[in-house]
Amino acid sequence: MDILKSILDELPKDAIVSAGFEGANIVLYTDNEKFFLEGESKIKSVVDKIKKRIELRAESKILKSQEETEKKIREIVPAEADLTNIIFDIQRSIVIIEAKKPGMVIGKQGSVLQEVRRQTLWLPQVQRSPAIPSKITENIREVLYENNSYRKKFLNNIGNKIYKEWNPEKVDEWIRITFLGGARQVGRSSFLLQTPNSKILLDCGIDVASQGTDKFPYMDIPEFDLNQLDAIIISHAHLDHVGLLPYLYKMGYKGPVYMTPPTRDIAALLALDFIGVAYKQATKPLFDSTDIKEMVKHSICLNYNEVTDVTPDIRLTFYNSGHVLGGALCHLNIGNGLHNLVYTGDFKYAHSRLLDPAVATFPRVETVITESTYGAKTDIFPPRKDTEEKLIDLVNKTIERKGKVLIPELGLGRAQETMLVLEDAMATGKLKKVPIYIDGMIWDINAIHTVYPDFLGSKIRTDIFQDKNPFVSEFFSRVGSPQERKNVIEGGPCIVLATSGMLVGGASVEYFKEFASNPNNSLIFVCYQGAGSLGRLVQDGVKETKMIVEGREEIIKIEMQVETITGFSAHAGRNELLSFFNNIRPKPKRIIINHGEVSKCLDLASALYKLNHVETNVPRILETLRLR
Repeated sequence: MDILKSILDELPKDAIVSAGFEGANIVLYTDNEKFFLEGESKIKSVVDKIKKRIELRAESKILKSQEETEKKIREIVPAEADLTNIIFDIQRSIVIIEAKKPGMVIGKQGSVLQEVRRQTLWLPQVQRSPAIPSKITENIREVLYENNSYRKKFLNNIGNKIYKEWNPEKVDEWIRITFLGGARQVGRSSFLLQTPNSKILLDCGIDVASQGTDKFPYMDIPEFDLNQLDAIIISHAHLDHVGLLPYLYKMGYKGPVYMTPPTRDIAALLALDFIGVAYKQATKPLFDSTDIKEMVKHSICLNYNEVTDVTPDIRLTFYNSGHVLGGALCHLNIGNGLHNLVYTGDFKYAHSRLLDPAVATFPRVETVITESTYGAKTDIFPPRKDTEEKLIDLVNKTIERKGKVLIPELGLGRAQETMLVLEDAMATGKLKKVPIYIDGMIWDINAIHTVYPDFLGSKIRTDIFQDKNPFVSEFFSRVGSPQERKNVIEGGPCIVLATSGMLVGGASVEYFKEFASNPNNSLIFVCYQGAGSLGRLVQDGVKETKMIVEGREEIIKIEMQVETITGFSAHAGRNELLSFFNNIRPKPKRIIINHGEVSKCLDLASALYKLNHVETNVPRILETLRLR
């Protein structure tokens, strides 16, 4: 079925001058001003009929000039909106309006945007100006605008591929999934989903705590062919889920990667940092910045609850996972409703200061692939209030004895949560006022949080909208150079939040070397420590370790106080995992457990089987399961 022809047959003959695709979205261009302004009802009736998203845009020859359009926008948009930029995407007849208060640009029920569209014929889109300038977000937008001709062609090709064999009545005979990584382990998550028509990769991570080939998913197997891959879907931006993605573009992949907008920005930032860490460790990085640009050029970003076709027989929807900014549960409708799969990635089924809990209600679901990082009987998190009080007490005691506190952090999610707890404790007088230093990429990731507040939890989103942004609090100081780091090390009592979270490279290792031998100092682990990492060794009680200091190997004695606080985890604990499956609607017929140490996977599988009377599987790496 030719979907474009069936759409055009429904519309007036002289209305549309060209029709094409932007991924799964259908875009129609008109040079008829009257139809552009008044034809929405006709477009809507076609949308209702074919159940696909259609956007009507003005052909370039009827658009107002850029100068005139900018003038009109500044007249129409209230001054209180605080416009910061107006960007023209000429290829697509779109004007992007960036403002500190985007709600004022939109207006009541979209009235301001409608007026911009009516007076200029450009299609206006709104972006929030970040409270903290984000270089990476600016660079990503530049890459997209610089390559907009390529992007237009690329997205149209994706649409042609999706709709070439589009047949709403067609039913697939089989669906199977192969576990390339992340099975019975934490790290290198990657799965190959196959139907007779499609091959899709779910996540593409690295195990940062492993060495050699154990670091990467298995991709040298007969059924994995990069040239036959239709799409990649990324659940969130942690390296164990996205770290290998730029390498696939280096190896020649030219297809789309689907993720949320914050995931794209943070994945690019972490990939750049990954290159930097490799150089510092005198090893050759897997990929370079041009491969990261390719990843960005081929990204297709979706908001939560936005449905899109990714292949002729697979439809994707992202839902909030509660794990990190932009993290998503991936719902895949396969074969026009034949089978519905939810891949959770990593998720949290509880309120945190940063995010709302994971969604547990879906249109349909037969199979769930779930994480089990904290799936054992013993993985019971204490109440959040107790967890926060324990952190504040440990910090206060360290400061009282004139010590320094080092908290190694995952730059994404974990660090921001800790910052919100510390900021609130200082503001309310529960914590002694000492400098809180932020080192590593945490500051840049904070900036991305301020670009995308709509992906945050309801409370912090409201605070940001009301100009009470905790990320720009006076209590935080950025460490941006080796000299500033030296000043922190030589200075008085303080709190240091630094990446990486497992003491595997990054600024946290530099502080650890300097702080470790002083018993007045404290090291507080608040995130998961992978097997084989320095963080895990220290957590398990090792008293000394060999490290490179100023070019030579030295033995570092560990005499600082070492504490672990598990209740801050951005993962679901045992009770949350059981509660999620108790509340999930509709009930799945099968639960597949991954992303956990072997004992935790098996323990959770056993409990879910007994409690829910549902088939559970704990696949090994390279195992293939037939879903239907």
